[in-house]
Amino acid sequence: MSDPTDYTVGWICALKSEFVAAQEVLDEEHDPPDFVSTNDNNSYKVGRIAQHNVVIAVLPDGEYGTSSASAVARDMLHTFPNIRIGLMVGIGGGAPSSKNGNSGVFQYDFGKTVQERTFQHTKHLDQPPTFVRTAVASLQADHERKGHDILQVVETITNRNRRLRKYRRPDLATDVLYHSDFLHSAAAGNCAAASCASSPERTIKRRQRDQDEGDDDPTVHYGLVASANQLMKDATVRDRLAAEKDVLCFEMEAAVWHGYAAMTAAAYTADLLRRIPQNRVEAEKKISYATHQCTY
Repeated sequence: MSDPTDYTVGWICALKSEFVAAQEVLDEEHDPPDFVSTNDNNSYKVGRIAQHNVVIAVLPDGEYGTSSASAVARDMLHTFPNIRIGLMVGIGGGAPSSKNGNSGVFQYDFGKTVQERTFQHTKHLDQPPTFVRTAVASLQADHERKGHDILQVVETITNRNRRLRKYRRPDLATDVLYHSDFLHSAAAGNCAAASCASSPERTIKRRQRDQDEGDDDPTVHYGLVASANQLMKDATVRDRLAAEKDVLCFEMEAAVWHGYAAMTAAAYTADLLRRIPQNRVEAEKKISYATHQCTY
């Protein structure tokens, strides 16, 4: 059994597919913790990435949003008191744009709608610790110079475990961009069943990607992520918020791309953790201490 006090990195997933992907990028899996607080409703997987002991949790089935994620994080600290950094890792729906330059998390539950539906931001979330942002900048520079191996990591995982083949990169034919004013049929369940892409006027034409030229290699984007207590399913509202706030992507469902998106996010996160020295994490204040200080 594992000692909960040995873990310093908390990793939270919203979906089962993200939970599966997170476990697959562990360098080493540990036995379950030998103690779970009576105030903790979470189920955990624990392990190691580089020198970091990592605890992974997932939101309850059928629950979404920042409130559920906050509850999972709170319960995690009851059992794992020495967590120094927390990561929310998972999929997002891109907001098509020619530019996105901001970074951080834009919580649009913290805003309000005013006259003519202009969106006003009324609160903000704290930035991650400086050493985490420095590691992100370093990783970004290395990827720009040397590229990355995210696709190779995903292929290695899906090749060694036949059950995870659905986490491979989907066929390019499924990568369809629709006009934001096109309403999809909720009754059909998915776009394939509804033949959403059958009419050219519904879709936006883009240059065909060439797999031989490496166009299928994931591109790592850095920008503002919009987070809320509900899934973003209105493309018109998505585009309006993206234009107003320079949002890069929204936490949302991604249909057939769920598994692959979850795997690429997990692979990037593991790469990031390998850039952060363990002693720097241990020098950070415990999150439980910081939240206790904020309470009073």
